Amino acid sequence: MKLIDTYGRRIRYLRLSVTDRCNLRCQYCMPAAGIPKQQHREILSYEDLYRVAGEAVGLGIDKIRLTGGEPLVRKGLLGFSEQLAKLPGLKELVLTTNGLLLEEMATPLRQAGVKRLNISLDSLKPEVFAAITRGGELKRVLNGIEAAMAAGFPPPKINMVVMRGINDSEIFDFAALTLDRACTVRFIEYMPNLQEPDWQTRCVPGAELLERLGRQIRLLPLVSSETAGPSKNFRIAGAAGTLGFITPISGHFCGSCNRIRVSATGMAHSCLFAGTSVDLKPALSAGSLELRRTLHAIVTNKPAGHVLQEQDNRRAFAMSGIGG
Repeated sequence: MKLIDTYGRRIRYLRLSVTDRCNLRCQYCMPAAGIPKQQHREILSYEDLYRVAGEAVGLGIDKIRLTGGEPLVRKGLLGFSEQLAKLPGLKELVLTTNGLLLEEMATPLRQAGVKRLNISLDSLKPEVFAAITRGGELKRVLNGIEAAMAAGFPPPKINMVVMRGINDSEIFDFAALTLDRACTVRFIEYMPNLQEPDWQTRCVPGAELLERLGRQIRLLPLVSSETAGPSKNFRIAGAAGTLGFITPISGHFCGSCNRIRVSATGMAHSCLFAGTSVDLKPALSAGSLELRRTLHAIVTNKPAGHVLQEQDNRRAFAMSGIGG
């Protein structure tokens, strides 16, 4: 079975958040004061998250990414991952992490069936990293990346949110990470989820990044696979790894969007910036048939795309609360 929306897009990718909590307070993700903690009863149990995942896979989802918040802070994640990895029809179980707890958990995650890791890393300078994350320790993340490689994970995707005047001077340092290692560094445009009045001043368009890098580096375009998502990929001539550019602001990729999201509280989003969501808890209470119907309806009603550049009345939200 395949999930096809009204615009002909095949939906095969579920981003499943297991927690809204995080051990960092990144500038682009949440306010400095953090976000109100959800009551324990509002967070879906692993049993319910498994039911959502199982029905989604039954409808044609074949890739699940575990997200948060920071997924590694939730107790019981390893057992849950092991359950998910055994779902018939699931081809990829992957996880996004900030890496702080990865040094201790890399080997258990690999043994639990997680196939690949995306690691958020916005600076290679300890003081800049600490400022962006409001207190994070860069060395712990770098140690986590080494531990993941030692555990047998494929070279990770390293996600860098590029912010003008904050870390955009480091793009060459990040690109250099791909010279000797087969990792992928992905440059992501700053997004206005917090609705700061001056957010556009922080956003560095992907075309500008390409132009700046191209002045000194020969970049070879690559053909992206169906599972590569919205990234436009390149390789530095002779490099072991690749570079990706994700441009939600300057270059809409909505026409090829293949994903839906479910937050830790059971709110399903067909588009990160659509401003609408569906509460799955009533469907979970009603049973499998209603849950399948609800998931199918979410895909059917997926919008053609977002309107991030337009001024509107979207409410601000912390990325950690929606699952990224």
